[in-house]
Amino acid sequence: MENTRKKIILVDDNITNLTVGKNTLIDKYDVFTIPSGEKLFKILEKVIPDLILLDVEMPEMSGYDVIKILKRQKETAHIPVIFLTAKSDTGSELEGLSLGAIDYITKPFSPPLLLKRIEVHLLVETQKLELKEYNDNLQEMVMEKTREVLNLQNAILKTVSELVECRDSVTGGHIERTQNYLQILLRALREQNLYSEETVGWDNDFFFQSAQLHDLGKIAIRDSILLKPGKLTEEEFNEMKKHTTFGVHVIEKIAESTTEQTFLNHAKIFAGTHHEKWDGSGYPGGLREKNIPLQGRMMAIVDVYDALLSERPYKEAFSHEEAVKIIQDSKGTHFDPVLVDLFLSVAGEFEAIQRKV
Repeated sequence: MENTRKKIILVDDNITNLTVGKNTLIDKYDVFTIPSGEKLFKILEKVIPDLILLDVEMPEMSGYDVIKILKRQKETAHIPVIFLTAKSDTGSELEGLSLGAIDYITKPFSPPLLLKRIEVHLLVETQKLELKEYNDNLQEMVMEKTREVLNLQNAILKTVSELVECRDSVTGGHIERTQNYLQILLRALREQNLYSEETVGWDNDFFFQSAQLHDLGKIAIRDSILLKPGKLTEEEFNEMKKHTTFGVHVIEKIAESTTEQTFLNHAKIFAGTHHEKWDGSGYPGGLREKNIPLQGRMMAIVDVYDALLSERPYKEAFSHEEAVKIIQDSKGTHFDPVLVDLFLSVAGEFEAIQRKV
């Protein structure tokens, strides 16, 4: 029958302590008595115990020296260590606990107390292992549930963005296309190692999904302006501009009710800065150059490109070539010069998406 008894290593340079300790524990545990820290590491090459009882004051290598090595090594870092010592001052106990010991027992120890303390700590370690095993078994279930939650979240986002889009009937498909354009730009950014400091921490899923909300604020714009079949007056255009700040406000209200901020931070930046211009003439903040977050500078290009190729009551749709020329001519005024060059290098991929419409 397989031996299920726990293994304990007792390390002490005093033969009397080793004898008393072994006699105390032998009825319940497999006990290995070791007279020094050096010999402990030799036996650890063959036996990994469930617990180490470690004397503090030993010649050549103290218990503190031993535990430092134990906790540095991957193979032994998990082994619980209880210090045995004649010292009873608080400073010594704190030092031992700070090095990773789980308990501190003063000598001479009471055999019943030693047994009980060991029993409690081994029970805790067993429960920790059982919990880890349980968590490992649940991991796939949790991952599946997480996928379901993400799918639900994405479905809700898509529904909200489509609700905004259906009010603005002239921009059908705009949100999906801008997401696709952003994917092309971000891939090219990383391939060409551009703005790597800004993008290094971006989660692709959060980034692309949050882009759906860049026009969220249009939901607060009056139909008489949003659906006007002609050019807006200056007053109406000023009202339309507010969709950026409306969008930010809505996203901030959502953020108050959730701990997930990464996704919403992207969404807020997209909503609030995609109409800013490189030369500072954009809105709502009149931000200039790199004071405009990279998300906003990227969305500015894909948003304008899609708008140029879309038909409006007050204008015909531009061709791909015309849209590329307009964006190129706006390099350094409307758009980030680096991103314009990047756009020009992948413009053919933009055109391929547009042709699918």
